[in-house]
Amino acid sequence: MYRVRTPGYTKSDQAMRWALPDRVFFACGACHILAHAFLERHGQTEWEVTWIKPAPGFTGNHIFVGARDWVFDYHGYSDRERFLRHSWKRARRLWPGWEATLVVLPRAVLISERQSRTFDGLWLREPEQFLHDALPRAHRYVERFPEPRHWSGIREHTGLADRLLVRMR
Repeated sequence: MYRVRTPGYTKSDQAMRWALPDRVFFACGACHILAHAFLERHGQTEWEVTWIKPAPGFTGNHIFVGARDWVFDYHGYSDRERFLRHSWKRARRLWPGWEATLVVLPRAVLISERQSRTFDGLWLREPEQFLHDALPRAHRYVERFPEPRHWSGIREHTGLADRLLVRMR
């Protein structure tokens, strides 16, 4: 969960939103575009797109890509269980009583506003509905990280196994 700290920030100000640093941009409202770019570059059929869907009355939506033991989002690669624990802990600190469910989404939902709206509580912008097309920006961001097949090697060979996140190169 991420809360923008930029003074005067409003999600409806497209120029201000576009000017956010990449990490913040993909944490706050464009995580689905990042997930799509990641799947275009590295996607395997067994990987799932997962939506953290807050309980009614709460905010804190987030979408990530993952496999059984890892996930990818704006942080980079994370151990799945640690990522989920961290997400829940962070959200509950921001919004006491926060609860959410995990919803597996079809990949096509990521870049289709119409298809996203078929899921109760979900309404995603298409890449072209940002100030500029967000997909090229997402592709560049994805390129900063190693390929997923190197995920276990990164954890084993760099001593990051005990950390929540594998950071950008």
